[in-house]
Amino acid sequence: MKYYPIYLDVSEKRCVVVGGGDVAERKVMKLLECDAEVIVVSNAVTPGLAAMIEGNIIDHIPDDYDSGYIKGAFIVVGATDRDEVNEKIYRDSQDRGILVNIVDDPKRCDFIVPSIVRTGDLAIAISTGGKSPIMARKLREEIEQAYGPEYGILLDIMGALREKMITRGESPEDNKEVFESVFDSGIIKYIMKEEWGRVKETLFDLTREEVDVDAIVADK
Repeated sequence: MKYYPIYLDVSEKRCVVVGGGDVAERKVMKLLECDAEVIVVSNAVTPGLAAMIEGNIIDHIPDDYDSGYIKGAFIVVGATDRDEVNEKIYRDSQDRGILVNIVDDPKRCDFIVPSIVRTGDLAIAISTGGKSPIMARKLREEIEQAYGPEYGILLDIMGALREKMITRGESPEDNKEVFESVFDSGIIKYIMKEEWGRVKETLFDLTREEVDVDAIVADK
């Protein structure tokens, strides 16, 4: 199986998680990080899920799985320990054209969830095609060490700079050269050392644009 890499917008979309254990809780947390509208279907739930239900962070259907509970869902996650229930979740989702993920069962998945390194808006996904979660975790830990929060700040700076550059009406080729010069300038070292004056000077010298670096840093 070769998966098509994609980042999916689940913001304010109905995402149903069937199951109430620790695995289900982890799946719910990841969906909430992306502002999904989460519904958990399970008679029993973990204390963590119970707290989210009590706080109206997620919705809860205290019942065994029924196909009617996934009506209108954008994605469905099956996280139960009963194979026959997971099979029904998979079949029902397929019949309705709903994207489905049955945890730890790649053959019953329209998509798999990669291991993610996230710093600010920078997200690096690692996937082993479902073959080795351990390898994905080990690689994620290595990448986390290599790409710390300074890269999230640099990304915000590059985003602010991009907006300014686009309004100048330069050609894409010229803009590309400017962006590459900034990225290759060693500016990341100044960010790591919190030498914000050097960061501003480097940006202006290379682009003739002023970026509100202080506001970007203050927002972190």
